[in-house]
Amino acid sequence: MEGISHFITTFIDSFDLFIVAMFWTIAVTVCAFSIALVFGLFFGFLKVSKIKPLMWISDFYVWIIRGTPLVVQIFVLFYGLTNIVLIPTFWAVTIGLAFHVGGYLTEIIRGSIESIDDGQMEAGRSLGMSASLTMRRIILPQAFRRAIPSLGNQFIIALKDSALASFIGMQELFGVANLEGSTNFDFMTYLLIVSVYYLFIVYVFTFFVKILEKRLKVSN
Repeated sequence: MEGISHFITTFIDSFDLFIVAMFWTIAVTVCAFSIALVFGLFFGFLKVSKIKPLMWISDFYVWIIRGTPLVVQIFVLFYGLTNIVLIPTFWAVTIGLAFHVGGYLTEIIRGSIESIDDGQMEAGRSLGMSASLTMRRIILPQAFRRAIPSLGNQFIIALKDSALASFIGMQELFGVANLEGSTNFDFMTYLLIVSVYYLFIVYVFTFFVKILEKRLKVSN
């Protein structure tokens, strides 16, 4: 009982700190995921273009992402960029995370587009629509619906990966837990507290993704 009481007391006392940290965690994840979508769409289109040099560029990007750890990518981008231009830690982490997530979104978007029957494109062209218009009006809306579960899953992974931002000094959820744990010599309590915040965010996000999935079911 004493342990539970200590956890609750610490949770309440550190509430203000973790609320601010939660804001930064969500902010860096949302910004990174938005930029990653641009990366994913761009390289995903290159992959389905059927033009060999463009497909090789996309394959090379995905190979780099899959073959190197995220923490290495963040460090390379952070120290590499800061050697060229002074960049805030927030944006260094955001760009690094976006670059990483974009690689996985590339494969998700490619798979979703290729899952649409070729007849859809032929039908659009037979109606006099251009290939790009057919892609925007017919193919992409259906591909997006099919990709929602995978996109939601990738967002959650990005949320948890954002904890690596603490390695370059950003005070997001894990960074604050690490700092408070070392200051108070009580790592376990703060790690349990930060786990509650992550679980809460993931639960809320998963709830909204399920609603979106129901409203945008392919059968609809």
